[in-house]
Amino acid sequence: MKLILSDRPLRLSVPEGVTYVDLSGLNIANCIGCFGCWTKTPGCCVIRDDAVKVYPLIAKSDTVLYVSRVFCGGYDTVMKTMLERAIPIQKAFIRLHCGETHHVQRAVAPKKAVILAYGTQDSQEQALFRRLIDRNARNMNFAEYSVLFTDENGLENAVENEVKKWQS
Repeated sequence: MKLILSDRPLRLSVPEGVTYVDLSGLNIANCIGCFGCWTKTPGCCVIRDDAVKVYPLIAKSDTVLYVSRVFCGGYDTVMKTMLERAIPIQKAFIRLHCGETHHVQRAVAPKKAVILAYGTQDSQEQALFRRLIDRNARNMNFAEYSVLFTDENGLENAVENEVKKWQS
């Protein structure tokens, strides 16, 4: 399954077999840190909002395009909120992976991920964002990934170019 997860609306034609989710149009509350998704309702967040429709898509997808504004070297609020709410796709149990401790995944497909970032041209902020993605890759089951930067004017074109690569 292929997924485009965006923090803003995009005007694009979505090919068959690709799911596009505009997070900015959804009702997604902040994680409250209750860990109910690990203890009370394993694999399912106790907050009943639109996030419960999205994180299963993330888990099933083997190819994901994350589109996010960069803010202070990290994901902007909309994407960060969704990624925090996706912890039900992990188990509370810890494993050693590449010499580090990480959560055991709950039936999560290994991913080929592209993170398309916009909103900064600052090289230090971009370097910080790349480091964040490198750390996230180990927790988000990325088999491979790349980080691309663009400006807002070129964003939709950059998304279209990445999706075209999926068709080959």
